[in-house]
Amino acid sequence: MTEPRMRLRQKGQQFPSSDLEAFLIAFGDDDHPLSETVKCLDEIVTDYIIETCHEAASVAHHARRAKIKLDDFKFMLRRDTTKLGRVSEMLETDKELKRKRKAFDTDEGAVAKDPEIKEVDKDGAEGAAGKDKDKGGKGGGGDDGGEKQKKKKRKKDGRRNGAGVGGGGDDASMMS
Repeated sequence: MTEPRMRLRQKGQQFPSSDLEAFLIAFGDDDHPLSETVKCLDEIVTDYIIETCHEAASVAHHARRAKIKLDDFKFMLRRDTTKLGRVSEMLETDKELKRKRKAFDTDEGAVAKDPEIKEVDKDGAEGAAGKDKDKGGKGGGGDDGGEKQKKKKRKKDGRRNGAGVGGGGDDASMMS
């Protein structure tokens, strides 16, 4: 296949020798592979990656797009079911990890907010001493201050969601 834009390749290895040696050992080579074998594998892997990217670029060009998308690689691999299956599996794993990270970050934020809520409850349960502190101007009133904060948050959320979209919808739907 002809390359759309021929670029000069760097001389020497593209991948670390230790990684390539690990691949060779995993597939049954000697514990200390020859340096020529490592260089040959490096060249084969580099050529495969370049050819794969050029094929994906030609698929994108055929679809009259300047940028390569993930679907171009999937389309290019459509005849090789094992590679396509592995790519799909890795993409699903990536989505799952992103979802779990997002859930973990959200849970972590909720955990950080819980001690603050408990402190407000303790202040409110103190009785007259707690009320005197609230009247002093620090909080603007125990339960009322909490309601004011909630209203402010709702107003911010209302402004953010309603800005030019007509309200409703989450941030993920607005990004695409």
